[in-house]
Amino acid sequence: MVQRPADAGPEVVVIGAGIVGCALADELTARGWRNVTVLERGPLPTEGRTVGSSGHAPGLVFATSPSRTLTHLARYTIEKYAALGCFDAVGGLEVATTRERWADLARRAGLAASWGVTAELLTPEQCGRRWPLLDAARVLGGFHTPGDGLADSPLACRRQAERAIARGATFLGRHAVTGVERTPDGRRVAGVVTDQGTFAADVVVSAAGFWGPVIGALAGLSVPLQPLAHQYARSTPVPGLDPGPRLPILRHQDRDLYLRQHGDRLGIGSYAHRPMPVDPFATPASELPFGAEEFAASWADAAELVPALAEARIAEGLDGVFSFTPDGMPLLGESPELRGFWLAEAVWVTHSAGAARAVAEWLVDGRPGSDVHACEADRFEEAQRSPRYVAERGAQNFVEVYDVIHPLDPPARPRPLRTSPFHTRQRELGGYFLEGGGWERPHWFEANAPLLSALEPGAVPARGAWAARHWSPIAVAEARATRERVALFDMTPLTRLEVTGPGALALLRRLTTGRLNRRTGSVTYTLMLDEAGGVRSDITAARLGPEHWQIGCNGPRDLVWLRRRMPDDGSVAVRDITAGTCCLGVWGPRARDLVQPLTDEDFSHRGFPYFTAKRAFVGHVPVTALRVSYVGELGWELYTTADLGAALWDTLWREAEERGLGLVAAGRAAFDSLRLEKGYRAWGRDLSYEHDPYEAGLGFAVREDRAEDFVGRAALAGRSARTARRRLVCLTLDDPAAVVLGGEPVRLPGETAAAGYVTSAGYGATVGRTVAYAWLPAAAADPGTAVHVEYFGEKVPATVREEPLVDPEMARLRC
Repeated sequence: MVQRPADAGPEVVVIGAGIVGCALADELTARGWRNVTVLERGPLPTEGRTVGSSGHAPGLVFATSPSRTLTHLARYTIEKYAALGCFDAVGGLEVATTRERWADLARRAGLAASWGVTAELLTPEQCGRRWPLLDAARVLGGFHTPGDGLADSPLACRRQAERAIARGATFLGRHAVTGVERTPDGRRVAGVVTDQGTFAADVVVSAAGFWGPVIGALAGLSVPLQPLAHQYARSTPVPGLDPGPRLPILRHQDRDLYLRQHGDRLGIGSYAHRPMPVDPFATPASELPFGAEEFAASWADAAELVPALAEARIAEGLDGVFSFTPDGMPLLGESPELRGFWLAEAVWVTHSAGAARAVAEWLVDGRPGSDVHACEADRFEEAQRSPRYVAERGAQNFVEVYDVIHPLDPPARPRPLRTSPFHTRQRELGGYFLEGGGWERPHWFEANAPLLSALEPGAVPARGAWAARHWSPIAVAEARATRERVALFDMTPLTRLEVTGPGALALLRRLTTGRLNRRTGSVTYTLMLDEAGGVRSDITAARLGPEHWQIGCNGPRDLVWLRRRMPDDGSVAVRDITAGTCCLGVWGPRARDLVQPLTDEDFSHRGFPYFTAKRAFVGHVPVTALRVSYVGELGWELYTTADLGAALWDTLWREAEERGLGLVAAGRAAFDSLRLEKGYRAWGRDLSYEHDPYEAGLGFAVREDRAEDFVGRAALAGRSARTARRRLVCLTLDDPAAVVLGGEPVRLPGETAAAGYVTSAGYGATVGRTVAYAWLPAAAADPGTAVHVEYFGEKVPATVREEPLVDPEMARLRC
């Protein structure tokens, strides 16, 4: 066993010496952690051989992505590998052969501007000049990114490994991992067992590529990724291909193809073939025999775009194996099931250095330097971790790699998976369902179509095809009905945690920014921060008893966050109660008229003030009622057990019909419209732990006068809304008929570079125009500031507004 100084950091064992494992060792040692051992079952990169996917990866690095996180990871990968001399910035060229793709390239140009990537749209003639073998007559235009290019992944592995070794890391080849040891209590990793001996470890990082599930199984864990084979072929010499100049990487996404130059030959990769899942437990190699027949159609498509290929043939090919997760994002961070066991999996060469840096920062500094919440290993619900779910979604993500994906496009399968007790009633009303976290979520109801006739002419502007996808003007009518009468919103997918025990209050006071030491029946909106003062989550904490709390939060990550910080003395229990309960939001000016006759409890403003909770019966149904509202109207969240959900819905529906209250069921589209008008933030869309409360406009939730300390308090010292250098601001589009959806760049007058970007947007049914939230420099955040948002290449004028746009006096909520 290797002995190293104790002051050089904890004992870290990285499993896998591919490009991610080598990058991680380099990043860790660069931060002073020297006790790093990298285990590889095959030869090492320093021996001149790189096995696994890193050895045969085509090396494409494209920065632009709908995901800001993936773009940041890719940009760092480019920067680092260029500095190491193992990156060739040949540029990238995506071409469109259909109108839909050409429109999508305009959208991608906007995303590039939002995320700081240099890019330009090209005419067909310009595409032909950059790629002379291209049949420009078949092309409508192109998207050029000069900073993209090709990474030499074997060389990147070797150079990063050499740097890590020079700082004290140990790389051991031909060490097959056979087990992962735990501490006697079973809660933490203790070591890694190999066929050459055992290595003690405080931290184990699985960077084993598509063999991640195998390593996870050795630790008694499931790793939700699906390996699939991907076809790549090299041609014989191509007539007219000059081996001197380096052509940009060419992506022909309308045919699921990419092409890159290898001297006087071309390499062609295809996502057009059927998904070919691979069993990692039964596959010892990352290169499988090439299926020439499967590739034939892709070769023909490539030759159609690049006619010179008709005079060449396939010289060699392989079916290389790599990984997909249920949502197509990497798996990073500590396992939610075993402390000290970390994942750096489902990472392609494109994001390898960036992902490694994030994990290294996480380990050394306690948090990544940028937002990677969409990659975190604890993001999946239990229902999303079943082997069949992972396999089906992984295969679907492979199929969709080059598809034009709308931000709201739901997965095709497996659906439906999770449904609330109200699902049957919602289907009867013609609910249009999308999916989130495995839940079926109604976005509007066809039964409400007659409400459109009551809207004034022009109340619902026409939309283009992209903005109209997964949207209906019925949502505007539902939002109006909520403001004017009363509506039911299914809030069941909101994650609910139960925190109980004599230590519950102390735990919550330590982890939140609010004043929670209040009487039973109080409800508090508060924040959970990390040690650097970033907003880890925003929650509602309802005190239902002296030692009993119900927490409304943002997903399974919050459950893990609380459980990892519980005391070891058993004084606190944290339980996810979402699946066994359900919730209806009953909101609107007539909400009290609906609920009060059904209960013996006092639901008046005096008897049931804003931000309080009480238990009651609504008809025959026992409920926990919280007087809170995410739409800015009078009302309650009514919680009951799942078995009584249908009875609760029917009770409210019958009462509303008998009393003529005009009750409607309303969907998520109306919900988003209403919450944007009220300035309510959506964690994960509008903000994350990359932002502090003052930047995000949530400083009011930080009780600076609290006597006791809380996580993140020290980091916030000296910060305020006045010191923030960037702000999350409300915009309205000047043209009532204009639309943006989110992710678009925001520019200031006279400036070409984007000043910020839109986080979320929706049509404000009350204000009669699109409302958007955007991150902007603090100097541009004053109400009245004129900006423009770029939407599919068009400049859309907008103005920064004082928020909230609706009911700033809060009179509707406090009546």
